[in-house]
Amino acid sequence: MNEQRPIGFIDSGVGGLTVVKEALRQLPNEAFVYLGDTARCPYGPRPAEQVVTFTRQMANFLMKQEIKLLVIACNTATAVALETIREELPIPVVGVILPGTRAAVKATTTGRIGVIGTQGTIKSHSYHRAIAAKSSQTQIFGLACPKFVPIVESNEYHSSIAKKVVAESLKPLRGKKIDTLILGCTHYPLLRPLIQNYMGPAITLIDSGAETVGEVSVLLDYFNIGNPDPANVGSCHFFTTGSTKMFDEIANDWLPVKVTSEHVDLGK
Repeated sequence: MNEQRPIGFIDSGVGGLTVVKEALRQLPNEAFVYLGDTARCPYGPRPAEQVVTFTRQMANFLMKQEIKLLVIACNTATAVALETIREELPIPVVGVILPGTRAAVKATTTGRIGVIGTQGTIKSHSYHRAIAAKSSQTQIFGLACPKFVPIVESNEYHSSIAKKVVAESLKPLRGKKIDTLILGCTHYPLLRPLIQNYMGPAITLIDSGAETVGEVSVLLDYFNIGNPDPANVGSCHFFTTGSTKMFDEIANDWLPVKVTSEHVDLGK
């Protein structure tokens, strides 16, 4: 396998850019290609079968870009499609749930962990099962926050509306005495300052996407597919199924590289 091939990232929209941002920091020798399915976002309310189909379409598109490793940078897609995509592709495939789980179990001192995510992620109980498998004494409090993704996708995550939505959505977690909160959707780190402000400085926030990049680094070493030559680092390429203008505005606000995305049509 050509070690200079890019690492692929797929997400329901712009949320996976939070993972790319961390990848740019941790893996400076690598090239990246990203596809956000903004035209069909959000995935959270969709039936599992449809999410699997959409995830497969995105994965197949990136395989045509000759990627060497795929990151499913979407918690909903990871929850319902990871194993299927792993079976279908000839390259390593990484999800975002297990790395976030490990970090949360390591961070908590009280054993009381909160998980916020889309309806699909919370309904799947994927974080609950993963945490319980690592620590049977841990109490887990899951909360769906369906309004968060639309706020981010509409580029309103700096607004006063976002502050109000965050406060209203997280209110059920008040009084649960959690000390650790998993941001179980890669869109949510764009709301991190608002989430941290509402929950308070004593609560440790776990960015599941950022934690995933550490696992990617391990797999690059394990399969011996890391790019050893920084002189041959490729550029980042970004694709979206929706508006390139909106995608580029968010990406350029969030990432340290210049983003000019291309529109793609994945079909019905």
